Amino acid sequence: QVWLSESGGGSVQAGGSLRVSCVAHGDTRSGFCMAWFRQAPGKEREMIASIYNNDGTTYYRNSVKGRFTLSQDNARNTLEMNSLKSEDTAVYTCAARASHMSIYCDLQYGGYNYWGQGTQVTVSS
Repeated sequence: QVWLSESGGGSVQAGGSLRVSCVAHGDTRSGFCMAWFRQAPGKEREMIASIYNNDGTTYYRNSVKGRFTLSQDNARNTLEMNSLKSEDTAVYTCAARASHMSIYCDLQYGGYNYWGQGTQVTVSS
């Protein structure tokens, strides 16, 4: 069993930076995809970044590539968000799923079955 706890987020002006972190509790030694999703008001939830915990392979949605960086330190992963835009405003939620290969952490693959509680990120223009 795995459960996730998040921290970070908040409010910032456009062009600023924020970070959100997620700690995975439980046994993730067998290989897990750790991902960040976000959902803006009135929009569908979208996956924006993921990392394979066994080798650190990362994947990013085009809209955040070059601005967001996902890294990990043991059971904690951190999404550094730079050059934030108003359209980045959303509830950010971390998620996890078991995987034996990093390729299945790519954004077209779903199946995430462990979820955090979500944290608000607000970017004002």
